[in-house]
Amino acid sequence: MGNWVENEGLSIFVVLVWLGLNVFLFWWYYLVYDVPPKFFYTRVLLGRALALARAPAACLNFNCMLILLPVCRNLLSFLRGSSACCSTRIRRQLDRNLTFHKMVAWMIALHTAIHTIAHLFNVEWSVQARVEEKGTLAAVLSGLGDKPKESYVNFYRQTLANPIGGLYVAFTYLAGITGVVITLALILIITSSTKTIRRSYFEVFWYTHHLFVIFFIGLVIHGAGRIVRGQTAESLAEHNPEICSKNFTLWGKSEACPIPQFSGNPPMTWKWVVGPMFLYLCERLVRFWRSQQKVVITKVVIHPFKTIELQMMKKGFKMEVGQYIFVKCPAVSKLEWHPFTLTSAPEEDYFSIHVRIVGDWTEGLFNACGCDKQEFQEAWKMPKIAVDGPFGTASEDVFSYETVMLVGAGIGVTPFASVLKSVWYKYCHDATNLKLKKIYFYWLCRDTHAFEWFADLLQSLEAQMQERNNAEFLSYNIYLTGWDETQATHFAVHHEEEKDVITGLKQKTLYGRPNWENEFKTIAGKHPGSRIGVFLCGPEGLADTLNKQSISNSEADPRGVHFIFNKENF
Repeated sequence: MGNWVENEGLSIFVVLVWLGLNVFLFWWYYLVYDVPPKFFYTRVLLGRALALARAPAACLNFNCMLILLPVCRNLLSFLRGSSACCSTRIRRQLDRNLTFHKMVAWMIALHTAIHTIAHLFNVEWSVQARVEEKGTLAAVLSGLGDKPKESYVNFYRQTLANPIGGLYVAFTYLAGITGVVITLALILIITSSTKTIRRSYFEVFWYTHHLFVIFFIGLVIHGAGRIVRGQTAESLAEHNPEICSKNFTLWGKSEACPIPQFSGNPPMTWKWVVGPMFLYLCERLVRFWRSQQKVVITKVVIHPFKTIELQMMKKGFKMEVGQYIFVKCPAVSKLEWHPFTLTSAPEEDYFSIHVRIVGDWTEGLFNACGCDKQEFQEAWKMPKIAVDGPFGTASEDVFSYETVMLVGAGIGVTPFASVLKSVWYKYCHDATNLKLKKIYFYWLCRDTHAFEWFADLLQSLEAQMQERNNAEFLSYNIYLTGWDETQATHFAVHHEEEKDVITGLKQKTLYGRPNWENEFKTIAGKHPGSRIGVFLCGPEGLADTLNKQSISNSEADPRGVHFIFNKENF
């Protein structure tokens, strides 16, 4: 139970607080519009739909205030790097920024649906009250404002019946037009954010996500029309709606029941979102400033398995292990930015990324760098590159543990290239102050060619550890998951050779997938009473497996072994 709290507790706590605030705001604002006499006559026209529209509106304000904060990457990196502000647990929560961003987005979608449906009823009943026969309280209320010195409560002032009246409201009133626009923008943003679209049509996701600008502009001015109206405080002092509603035919004729006066609710959304919008504007200005700084591509290396390595230099660039950057290549696209994990170490005089060619943008980058040509490319022919970052990730905490498990799947090994390189440099110089004492490294890949670009680094580490009589420092297991019978036979024939026939390493390549339960139990047995960091860069399915194993293989005793799960998330 203790490690369940370690792995999930802070996240669960934050989620519960966030859900609790949503429930509180919904219930509070429901009562604000459903109980006080200020909106008594508004409820006569609209019924419970009034409160059911206003309660989710308050929740929308709250969640729209939150939605931008998880994507202020520079702010999060600053907080993450400030030991005075952030403990390890808080930093781990900051690493879940995109997960929280998605949860808030779905909550916005839910409250938008409730708000829209409730207002559809409100519009229908407002139009109906305006055109219904005289003699009812609703008709009298809808007629207020037609004469001088009267203020209206029914925002619909025309006499067109439904459905024309409803369409008139939707496409001529400010609240209607902005409501339609921001709802359509939200639908496009959410539908284009699905995993399938992001992976197969990243450009669609990228461009439609920037509809958030239209969404926020529409959101801020949505309430400027003040269509939700309530009785003024001065009018309530001389006109009791609970009493006077029973004698509405005597309004203005009796001193006890003068004609009620109404006013619209002032816009409130801007008060909720102006702070986050300002922070995000600063974020974009910082990104723009960074993007204008000169970046020089010093070397391009073509690796097997459709992977290229870009080595770059930029004045003042400082990084930590496992961080990532956003890259733009104007020769390919003037607007698109794509995230890549840094594969270089902080000790190197350049920074590098490995790019797997899997789509139109990466194919364009491949060609722009001259990788499709056979002849040597001069440095001055390299395309202009803009870089934003670096930004912090979970892998920065690797050196905070004495024992770690590093798990990479396919190209997901890149964060750990930086980690392992940094370890190598530290051992080359002085490792006496290194807290990290043991690394268990796992790499899962479908194809043998994918191992080749990473094998040199592992060979260097292997030799370095042996020279310093610390061969046990790094234990690595490379799994070839896409094997067939021919490969298995070949593997069996050469298994007894000193070095692996695929990687050239002393550690033999394994076929199939790891038995994670056995791996965790074995490591737990070797390191009793330790806090073991588990770091993954890979698919969600593997993340679920490792997270469950981290929880189930941790002891309830605080002094026992605890596996702390961390996942790359950008």
